Amino acid sequence: MLKTRKLGRQGLEVSELGLGCMGMSQWYGTPDDRESVATIHRGLGLGYTLFDTAEAYGPYDNEILLGRALADRREQAVIATKFGFPMKLKDGTTAEADSRPEHIVEVVEASLKRLGTDYIDILYQHRLDPEVPIEDVVGAMADLVRQGKVRHLGLCEVGEQTIRRAHAVHPLTVVQSEFSVWERNLEDGVLPVLRELGIGLVGFCPLGRGFLTGRVKRAEDYPEDDFRHHDPRLQGANYDQNMAIAAKIGEVAASHGLTPAQLAIAWVLHQGDDIVPIPGTKRRTYLEENTRAAEVVLSADTLAEIETAVRVGAVAGPRYNERMMAYIDR
Repeated sequence: MLKTRKLGRQGLEVSELGLGCMGMSQWYGTPDDRESVATIHRGLGLGYTLFDTAEAYGPYDNEILLGRALADRREQAVIATKFGFPMKLKDGTTAEADSRPEHIVEVVEASLKRLGTDYIDILYQHRLDPEVPIEDVVGAMADLVRQGKVRHLGLCEVGEQTIRRAHAVHPLTVVQSEFSVWERNLEDGVLPVLRELGIGLVGFCPLGRGFLTGRVKRAEDYPEDDFRHHDPRLQGANYDQNMAIAAKIGEVAASHGLTPAQLAIAWVLHQGDDIVPIPGTKRRTYLEENTRAAEVVLSADTLAEIETAVRVGAVAGPRYNERMMAYIDR
């Protein structure tokens, strides 16, 4: 059974690993709702309490799936969802990022219905909206806390100044950002601010979108509707350089009797008790493999081996294409 960790100073306690549910509904191959629901239920049995979704995943399908899986066990789960991500709708149109206060109210009402619950444990703004000051966004989110529809507030992929401005309006409990042994952009700026203010970190993509497992193919080998088809780190020479890093991680993992995924997740867990990684999977086999990472104790020597294998800044290519990088606040 997983242990728990406290995120932030607002009384939120969750499992030391969370489950990222996005891939159950889009971007990573064909969805299998039956196996996904079984994976969520297996997660509950292993002690997972934090389940991460968003209106954009599907869009909308993932919230419905999670709501159905948790319908008779809501009290066992901490549900995190998000609003305000640009998304392509099923009719072919595109919905841009929209964090107008009146829209936030509409989105939360819709998310509550899809999730089949009367409260959301963690509500994130998924990406900054350049048209709406963060003070107005957090003010609207804080109103939902006062109404009992939301319990904790968070932001995704934001920089230090945005965090400070938001936190001054209403205390943030968590910030969610990509964080892994090969994506460490938070270490010099964001992470110290989070610790200063008492805000927890939820780290997504602790496996580098699967790259650190050593099982990822070149971008062009995935269909166009797969996220990896557009990942700059899987393209051309970037792929070759990054595969060399994945191979080194694999060697270190094998020398300690671990899978590369277990080593990568264990590394994140060792970066502080205020950090909870949320590896995503839609299969019970991978869930169980990932969960065993929580049992791993990495010595100082092993951590040094990992540092040598993945030099900071050695990763080739940006983590998103140019259009998506424009939404990252740094």
